[in-house]
Amino acid sequence: MQSRTKKTPPIKSRPGNDELGWQLSFALYGAANRMIRLHKPFLEPLGLTFPQYLAMLALLDTAPQTVGVLGARLDMDAGTITPLVKRLEANGMVTRVRDRSDERRVLVDLTAKGRALEPDIRGVNAKIKAACKLTWEGIDELRQTLDDLAHPATDKTPPDSEEG
Repeated sequence: MQSRTKKTPPIKSRPGNDELGWQLSFALYGAANRMIRLHKPFLEPLGLTFPQYLAMLALLDTAPQTVGVLGARLDMDAGTITPLVKRLEANGMVTRVRDRSDERRVLVDLTAKGRALEPDIRGVNAKIKAACKLTWEGIDELRQTLDDLAHPATDKTPPDSEEG
């Protein structure tokens, strides 16, 4: 990541680090909100919200997908992913059909209209990079740090496979 001038000393040397400005959760909350706001002007012309954009990216990577797999990839539960997919379907970007081999599963696929947005959808990341004034290396380092925070090693490694 690019170095930035710190206005505050490291948290370990700061008394009162239970104050709002020292909370990791508060910093992440602010960063997440800013990131969503940064995306808005790029997504509005495409007719997408931020969660719909993420779903479209996942479908551009692999389609069709079941609603369950799509929800798992986006870390969204059924109560969140189902209405999101229904809105994308109502906008003509995806289709939902029952899997012929298993009627319990619903497959989500891109329509021609949804697939036509691919260059614009995939181009958003470069616009965000420019707005954040980060290098690709800085973005990758930050993304890995956030992924490690969101999915600690204990979530990735089954307990019985750890050596110790």
